[in-house]
Amino acid sequence: MSSGDSMWSDDVTDFRDAGLAGAASGGAGGGEESAIEAYGIGKKYRRGWALKDCSFRLPAGRICGLVGPNGAGKTTLMGIAADLLEPTAGTLRVFGSAPGSDEANRRTAFLAQEKPLFRRFTVAETLRLGRELNPGWDQQAAENIVRAGNVPFDAKIGTLSGGQRTRVAFALSFGKRPDLLLLDEPMSDLDPLVRHELMGTLMAEAAEHGTSVLMSTHMLGELENVCDYLMVIADGGLRLAGEVDELLAAHTLLTGARTDGETAGVPASLTRHTVVEARTSGRQVTAMVRPAGPVEGVWQAETPNLEELLLAYLRSPQAPPLLTASSQVSDRAGDRTGAKAVAA
Repeated sequence: MSSGDSMWSDDVTDFRDAGLAGAASGGAGGGEESAIEAYGIGKKYRRGWALKDCSFRLPAGRICGLVGPNGAGKTTLMGIAADLLEPTAGTLRVFGSAPGSDEANRRTAFLAQEKPLFRRFTVAETLRLGRELNPGWDQQAAENIVRAGNVPFDAKIGTLSGGQRTRVAFALSFGKRPDLLLLDEPMSDLDPLVRHELMGTLMAEAAEHGTSVLMSTHMLGELENVCDYLMVIADGGLRLAGEVDELLAAHTLLTGARTDGETAGVPASLTRHTVVEARTSGRQVTAMVRPAGPVEGVWQAETPNLEELLLAYLRSPQAPPLLTASSQVSDRAGDRTGAKAVAA
C-alpha cells in the first residue's frame, strides 16, 4: 500500500496529542491566529432564532467538537462559516476574511452530513473534478484516503456503500488541503468500525498538516480521545467553549447524601458555587459544579469526564455559560453588532 498506511493507529488517543503539537508548532500565527471569530452572530428563520448573539473565537490548529441537541443551531453556524447562509445579525470571519471571499474559500472545506456527490461519476472522475476546481489540490493525499479503504477508482459513486461514499467525500475535502475543515456529522450513518477507521484518518491528516477542524457530532463518547477544543450550543446560544482540559479542570462532580429535611434541588451547601446541574435519586445527590472555593459538607469529589460534563450542560441549557480566555473575542468597533461578551 502507498504512504496512506501511515494514517492508521491502534490508539486514537495519540491523535489528540498530535493535534495539540500541531496547534503549537503550525500556522503563521504560531497558535495565535484565529480560524473563526464570531461577533454577535445570529440567524433568524420564520419559526424563530436558530442562533442568537453568539460571540466566540476558535484558535487555528485546534480539533474542536461542536455539540448540541437537534435544532440547537450547529448546522446553521457551519452554514454561515461556509458561506451557505447569510447571518441575520452580527459578523463572522474565517482567518480574518469574510465567508465567501477568495481567501476564505481557498482555506475552507465543508463536508455536510448528506455528502452530496455525483452518483454517475466514477471515483476517479470525482477526484479529477476536485483537482480541476481547487488550485492547491493534493492528488496523492486524496488517492491515499481512497486506497486505504480499498475503494475501486473505476466504481461509480452510486454503487458504493455508505462508508465508501463517506471516504470519497473525505478524500475530496482533504485533497483541497484546507486550513479549516467543517464537518457536519459526516459519520453519523456509519457502523462503529468504519467510523473509527475514518476518524483515525481524519485525525492523522489534521495533525500532519495542522488543519483546524470544527466537527459537529452526537457521538459524545468519542470526543474525549479526539478533540482538544469544545463548543456547546443550546437554545441558539453558546453555553461552553474552550480547551477540553481547561473546561474539565474548572468543574467538579460531587456525590453525597441528601440530609433530612432537605428538599429536592440545589443543596444549601452548594449555593455559593455555580451549579450546572443537581440531580436527586432517592437520598443520593449528584451535582456538577464550578467551585468558587472549598466545598462545604460531606461530598465525594472527582473531576468529570468529558461525556459527563457535556450531558450536564445539555440537560441544563439555562446553566451559566463558561467561555475560557482563548475562546473569547475582543469588543472591536465595527466588527460586531449587539454582541454580549460571555466571560468565564
